[in-house]
Amino acid sequence: MAKLVAAVEWAALHEPTDTGDGAYWWESGQTVPLAGQGAPEIAEDAIAEFATALGVSTQAGRRLIGHGLEIAWRLPKLWGQLQEGRVPAWRAVQVAEHTLTLSRDAAGFVDRHVAAVAGRVSLPTLQHLVREAQHRVEGVEREDPENPFPEVPDTRHMTIETDQVSFTGTVEVHGELDLADALHLDQALSHGAEQLKLAGSAESLDARRATALGEMSRHQLALSYDTEADGESAGTTTTTTSKPVRPVTLYVHLSEDALASHGGAGANPVGRCENTRSPISTETIRAWCGHPDAVVTVKPIVDLAGHVRVDQYELPDRLKELVDQRDGHCVFPWCTMPARRCDHDHVVPYDASDPARGPTCSCNIAPLCRGHHRLKTHTPWRYQVIEPGVYAWTTPHGYRLVVDHTGTRDVTPPGGPTGPACLRAGDSSPDPPDE
Repeated sequence: MAKLVAAVEWAALHEPTDTGDGAYWWESGQTVPLAGQGAPEIAEDAIAEFATALGVSTQAGRRLIGHGLEIAWRLPKLWGQLQEGRVPAWRAVQVAEHTLTLSRDAAGFVDRHVAAVAGRVSLPTLQHLVREAQHRVEGVEREDPENPFPEVPDTRHMTIETDQVSFTGTVEVHGELDLADALHLDQALSHGAEQLKLAGSAESLDARRATALGEMSRHQLALSYDTEADGESAGTTTTTTSKPVRPVTLYVHLSEDALASHGGAGANPVGRCENTRSPISTETIRAWCGHPDAVVTVKPIVDLAGHVRVDQYELPDRLKELVDQRDGHCVFPWCTMPARRCDHDHVVPYDASDPARGPTCSCNIAPLCRGHHRLKTHTPWRYQVIEPGVYAWTTPHGYRLVVDHTGTRDVTPPGGPTGPACLRAGDSSPDPPDE
């Protein structure tokens, strides 16, 4: 609870100079909403400062501040019960997550009903309350009265947990489909599994169905549409066009003994998948590389202690590769965005008139994700290179942090800023049972 209170107080102290009519994270005139209509605003660099002081990512800090603003300004009855200790913080956050998109009056409707039971509301009941508020307060029109089915949200989805990879290289897939689509998919998987069995596969039925789904993704992903030739009217000769399947690239790292050995004494049986930042067994990597559709590219070993420099602003591939391999992720405190998806920032700005200042070299280039690149460029956030791969950051309020391949360390001197960071040792609010 203390963190939510601190988030609200911090937001009140850091309102942007250019105000609008909602709570936003401002980015060069564009806005990212933090809370619903009627909540105050907060300067964009203050969000990163708050998150850094708490030792969490900017995204986590932004969500915490957004939930705090939502509860304090749009759910006042719930906010009062939270401060009195009658409602745990996780329950209040759960309610706030569902009211972010509601109007102020609709959020008040939910607040009154939730506060009446001291926040003890189940998730289905909360969802029904939100839907009732949309109809009763916001005037959302229902379906045609003659339609016997009430209005329901579209819950169809397919989720592939690519960021949670097992040691054997598998991921979970789950979803919700239209019945007709589900029946056709089930039929296709059963047929594919039977074909694999006829081809000699000794795997279980479940394993063959999973393999069949992978084969479908590689060979039947493209959708074909009939298009009119030369813009002529319907009825003329048509051609069919298909969008080609985009290849999937995996970055896999193996040590020399793992590459040469097949499980003998002293062998290293573990590799690393850079895409998911997870360990992968060498047998799984061999199976991937041995797939008939796989295109294997072996790149030379990158000397992470080497030095690459060019006399231009643009980075050559060899320099990008060295920086990406050395740092691995965005070098902003507690950010985990993979380096290959980041901008490559000149720590000391490039100066074409003075080649010695801001050179394009491995000791002056660091990966920063787009949002944190903006903070470094347009706000008082600053950093410098201690040595290649080690960065010292200074926040606008004076926190000092060091980022390297081991993570982020707070090195603020004793007696330095004591803002939200003091909560790290003092907040004892319970987490929800399922988190």
